[in-house]
Amino acid sequence: MALTAFTALAWPGAADAAPTGTQSMYAPSALVLSVIAGEDPAYGTVQRAVTLSCAPRAHGTHPSPARACADMRRHAADLDRIAEPGPGVDCTREWNPLTVTAEGVWQGRKFSYTHTYANPCGLYHTSSTLFAF
Repeated sequence: MALTAFTALAWPGAADAAPTGTQSMYAPSALVLSVIAGEDPAYGTVQRAVTLSCAPRAHGTHPSPARACADMRRHAADLDRIAEPGPGVDCTREWNPLTVTAEGVWQGRKFSYTHTYANPCGLYHTSSTLFAF
C-alpha cells in the first residue's frame, strides 16, 4: 500500500493506472475450440468442446494445451495449412461433414476460425493437435 501511495505522489495520475490484480502484461489468448456435426456451426450439433488459454502459460481443458498453443503460435495467421490431412492419407469421399471452430481472443484480438471436413477421416488425420480432443 505504501508503494502505491509513493507512486501516486511521485507520478501524478499513476494511482489510477496501478495494477488491480486483474491486469496482465500478456495480451490475452483464450479460445473455445469445438467439433460440430454438420457443415453449419450455427445449426450443427456440438459433439465436444474444450478451452485453450496460451498466455502467460498453456492451460485449459484441451488434453494437450502446450502443443495446441504451439500450433496456434506457428499457424494462427493461416490455420487452413494445418487443417488438411497429412501426406499419404486416403480418406473416403462420403459426405458426413464435421466442422471445427475456434472462437475467442488471440494475442489481444478477436479471433474466429471455421473449417468443415467432408467426413471425420479428414479431421482425425491432420498433423495438428489443435482439434485433437
